[in-house]
Amino acid sequence: MYEFYQLLTIAGVFLYWLIIAGISIRVVAKRRSIGVSLAWLMIIYIVPLGGAFAYLLFGELNLGKKRAVRAELMFKPYGEWFKKLYEYRQYRPHVASLYGQSISAICEKQVGIPALADNHLTLCSETYEILANLIEDIEQAKETILLEFYIWHPGGRADDVAHALINSAERGVKVRLLLDAAGSRHFFKSPWPKLMKKSGIEVISALQVSPFRMFFRRLDLRLHRKIVVIDNEIAYTGSMNLVDPKYFNQDAGVGEWIDVMVRITGTSVPVLNSIHAWDWEVETNERFLPEQPKCLSHEDSEITDLVQVIPSGPGMREEVIHRVLLQSIYQASKSIVITTPYFVPSDNLHMALIIAAQRNVKVDLIVPDKNDSLMVEWASRAFFSELLEAGVNIHRFKGGLLHTKSVVIDSNHCLIGTVNWDMRSLWLNFEVTLAVDNLGFTQKLEQVQQDYLKNCDQLCAKQWEKRSLPSRAAERIFYLFSPLL
Repeated sequence: MYEFYQLLTIAGVFLYWLIIAGISIRVVAKRRSIGVSLAWLMIIYIVPLGGAFAYLLFGELNLGKKRAVRAELMFKPYGEWFKKLYEYRQYRPHVASLYGQSISAICEKQVGIPALADNHLTLCSETYEILANLIEDIEQAKETILLEFYIWHPGGRADDVAHALINSAERGVKVRLLLDAAGSRHFFKSPWPKLMKKSGIEVISALQVSPFRMFFRRLDLRLHRKIVVIDNEIAYTGSMNLVDPKYFNQDAGVGEWIDVMVRITGTSVPVLNSIHAWDWEVETNERFLPEQPKCLSHEDSEITDLVQVIPSGPGMREEVIHRVLLQSIYQASKSIVITTPYFVPSDNLHMALIIAAQRNVKVDLIVPDKNDSLMVEWASRAFFSELLEAGVNIHRFKGGLLHTKSVVIDSNHCLIGTVNWDMRSLWLNFEVTLAVDNLGFTQKLEQVQQDYLKNCDQLCAKQWEKRSLPSRAAERIFYLFSPLL
């Protein structure tokens, strides 16, 4: 009997070693960034079986077999739809700035979507203005209203949007609503889905979370896009979820969320419509590719607001937004202003900001003073010392949870959309951002950023170095896990 237990122990140790070795080899073989690989290896060895199990659930970009096959098959019809955009007069790469040309070149090669001119962009930086404009456009819709959001939280003016959608559906407008299952869980538990479906609205829960599904795809993949398209003529996108900030996340102790949205008319609206169609088809297997843009003649319209729509996420080309951010920083010659609620950059982005500051580019980073994610807040602080030493100006916004995701380069060009400066947005979530090559719009966004700066405290490098030893220890601990946040 003793020999049997001894043999059983040896077999158990060997099996344990085999599992850990196999998972470790798989981590290294994936050829991701060294930081991500080391973070996973640390978890696997510190929490042996639990770490290995966590890696199998969350360590790889597993969209699920059916979704992955569906996404792969969709590349051809959507690619052909995008290819037609190059035939229009609004594809005018020679009128773009050098910055716009380089960003468009990356996007054309990665996702096959060109930058298009003849858009009109309106920047909305007040929450109630955004919701009021959205309700007005919904009430005037004639044919279709398409929405997708990460979070829809009932209450306040968000309920007014719901009523407007129901009224539009009852007068014959086709309404499709796609919401992330985890982000909008309060919505799905409310009476609204039943009321909407009763009025004829199609309501779909994307990326549903359940213990059963975890064996077929990653549980933490999230639909983080915010898109509204009305009649294929008006679109909205930006950082704001469909929430009334006075009714949302009030117990987090971070204040009201501060956001911006862009209202768009023109040739880029059908492109955003196609991104919604992509997400809808991946989730439902139903195809609703939009009509191509209605392109005006030279006499009817001047070249305005050159816009590059940049989608990213599982099933699409990898790292496109990460590469666009890097290229934007590399090309900056005078100034970079960044607003982001979650700042846990990749090693490449971190170093690019340091180098930009060292070559005398004025770099301003605006982040919330208080964050609703404790892990992200501590991990962010781990990057501050090197940035401050290089000359980056770090500002902590005091007026609530600054949720705006924007980058302004040289007061001339900008990026605005749904993308946070963290690994989750850059590699995991379904995201969308706009690269805008237009001076007037960029100056308006820059003014919004300057208004944020008036409500900020700037970190002092000398004062920052006097922070307590426990704080430094917490920063280092969470820094180790930063590639996974």
